[in-house]
Amino acid sequence: MSGIGTGYDLSTGTFSPDGRVFQTDYAQKAVDNSGTVVGIRCKDGVVLGAEKLIISKMLEQHSNRRTFPVDRHAGMAVAGVAADGRSVVSRAMGEANQYKSIYGEAIPGHVLAERLGSFMHLFNLYGGYRPYGVSALLATYGKEGPQLYLVEPSGATYRYFGTAVGKGRQGAKNEVEKLKLEEMSCREGIQAVAKILHQVHDEEKGFEMELAWVCEESGRHFQRVPQQLADEAEAAAKAALAAEDMDD
Repeated sequence: MSGIGTGYDLSTGTFSPDGRVFQTDYAQKAVDNSGTVVGIRCKDGVVLGAEKLIISKMLEQHSNRRTFPVDRHAGMAVAGVAADGRSVVSRAMGEANQYKSIYGEAIPGHVLAERLGSFMHLFNLYGGYRPYGVSALLATYGKEGPQLYLVEPSGATYRYFGTAVGKGRQGAKNEVEKLKLEEMSCREGIQAVAKILHQVHDEEKGFEMELAWVCEESGRHFQRVPQQLADEAEAAAKAALAAEDMDD
């Protein structure tokens, strides 16, 4: 890192003179360069959507997932290094199972988010480790109602009404801020997320859109959006964007 000093980016156990941990910054950069992931909290649940770039014409459809169930009432969408994401999801599953075996009930969303953040933070403390190059959007529906959390590579944890991570995050956040989420159902949210993902996609390569939700319609169980609904949402998103282009 020119102008700051050499050697400060070799270990997570070393601060730079201006108080930064460069390995954590590099992990965040891996997230920022990945496909866009969007999450919104609607009046009746949470919708997650992921932009999954098609890296090869030979790639089988629905492979290399970006959305994962963690428990019946919780699930995640990950942006960044896919293998790191699967490891974080595995840890979240373990935390959910452990909590249920000890307390006899599903783990609350804020507890799961905090435990996951603490786990990821550990990899920012020791020189022998590297931070996880992944950010995770966590959707839950428990006693506290539907909740949406973001866990970053640093271990920082936030709760949102709506947010986005990945390459198109800024444009996606701008569009999310325009939505009236407190009045929107998850069915409407699916179409909104599909439109946002198509709107911020700027790669020459195509992409596969992955949608998941936890809401009243899904019985408060986290699951991938039924294919028919996902196809309808994608068709509506393309039609809406085409109409906007013609108006311009």
